[in-house]
Amino acid sequence: MTKHVSPKERHGPLAGAVALVSGAGGPMGAAIAARLAADGASLGLVDISGRRVAATAESIQADYPATMLHAVRADATNEDETNAAIAEIVDTVGPVSILINVVGGIRGGELTVPLLNMNEERFDSTFALNLKPLLWMVQAVAPGMVSRKKGAIVNISSVTYAGDGNQPEYAAAKAAVASLTRSLAIELAPAVRVNCIVPGLIQTSVIDNAAPEMVAEYTERSLLKRLGRPEDIAGAVSFLVGPDSDFITGAALPVSGGITAIL
Repeated sequence: MTKHVSPKERHGPLAGAVALVSGAGGPMGAAIAARLAADGASLGLVDISGRRVAATAESIQADYPATMLHAVRADATNEDETNAAIAEIVDTVGPVSILINVVGGIRGGELTVPLLNMNEERFDSTFALNLKPLLWMVQAVAPGMVSRKKGAIVNISSVTYAGDGNQPEYAAAKAAVASLTRSLAIELAPAVRVNCIVPGLIQTSVIDNAAPEMVAEYTERSLLKRLGRPEDIAGAVSFLVGPDSDFITGAALPVSGGITAIL
């Protein structure tokens, strides 16, 4: 799905930028994509669900008709599918200057499993889901950013990265995301800024599978006494890729209602 609009019709702090958002069919990815469209960016949207990513694209086109965008169904944990999707986006919308790595989480089954009860398949699957998309996406678009001497990358970690007895493999994977963010910030400097967001529990589809006591715990731990909204993450992403954060790189920004996470 593609929308072509003259660059002269686009305005905002990100006008002229092309933002690639993985996981754009989910609540968080869709909110981020919509915010970047509001900021004037052109969009490349990727999600494993063709139906969901098409819905995101249609919603953005309705709300921000001046946005140029292209949506592709692809499995971000698959290198070939990822590279093909990005090539299609670049051919259609232009070279990517902003990358938002949203894909992550825990695939299917129980949301919480102690490490002593965990099988190897779940352990490997969680690490693959949270790290492989970041690897493939960065390897595909960062060289172009470096050659053009301009780019911004935002990864999504989690407050669980400080350690979580109920989700140990997820916490470890998100700690790796935070570590890779810092490593990439060093590797890609000074051309590309790389930061990550550290969310608390956000009102996405994960809430449907979360135990009520987990939701209550995160609500109580929050100084603001509420869960986060996808729009809260979108606002932080907008800041980290925009001109107001031009001197920020290698940072892990908590968007957690005051829940602290220190590793």
